[in-house]
Amino acid sequence: MKKWLTGAILFVAALIGSAPVSAYDQVYDKTVPLVAGGALILQNVNGSVEVRAWDRPEVQIHAVKSARRSVADLELVTIEVKSASGRVEVATRYPSDEGVDVTVEYKIQVPRRVMLENITTVNGNVRVTDVDGGGHLHTVNGDVDVYDCAGGFNARTTNGGIHEELRALDAMPLALETMNGSILMALPPNAGAEIDAQSLNGVIRTEEPVLLNGAFGHGSFRGKMGAGGAPLRIRTVNGAIQIAVWRSTI
Repeated sequence: MKKWLTGAILFVAALIGSAPVSAYDQVYDKTVPLVAGGALILQNVNGSVEVRAWDRPEVQIHAVKSARRSVADLELVTIEVKSASGRVEVATRYPSDEGVDVTVEYKIQVPRRVMLENITTVNGNVRVTDVDGGGHLHTVNGDVDVYDCAGGFNARTTNGGIHEELRALDAMPLALETMNGSILMALPPNAGAEIDAQSLNGVIRTEEPVLLNGAFGHGSFRGKMGAGGAPLRIRTVNGAIQIAVWRSTI
């Protein structure tokens, strides 16, 4: 009898452990036109955002809303899309007078040449792939990843790392900042930049020679890479900084 009870308890525990975290899902799909070189703004709260390029003059928005407690919670969180000439704005709206346990995961496809004017979330990662442009990427609790892109994307997080790989670098100021996390910045071969890097509790490494400018201190330096160029500001408190050379895979 005891063996039977033990087996039943373990079976129920296994079922509970394998149950999905989100009990209710709702899919949102919308496609709106956007010319190459246009701008995208996306605001999220709980959930990650993934942006990929494709060869179409439009933005495809695919979002999955997930709720743990009730399917009614899904209706309390809305997605608003505004489209004007050369500009698309996506906003996730939560009720201001009550807490709702809902996450929204975004997968966005954009024209290859686009300005990601402001892509933000609070709890989740931000990832951009194969985009030619620039802009601002921001999260609080999550990583910011930029892969196989051209231009330059300002990235900021508080609790997370930053990984940015650029196959081409624009002559525009660039800033990467985090509080708790490491930063890897991969620049194209022979790229020029004025680097200002600082890590209070971490090491700094560079693959390419850097001509130092001024004093070199523990965890910080200023220097010129290549022939110099746009300012590149890199900051972390708890984490390492690595400046690497862009390759097709790193």
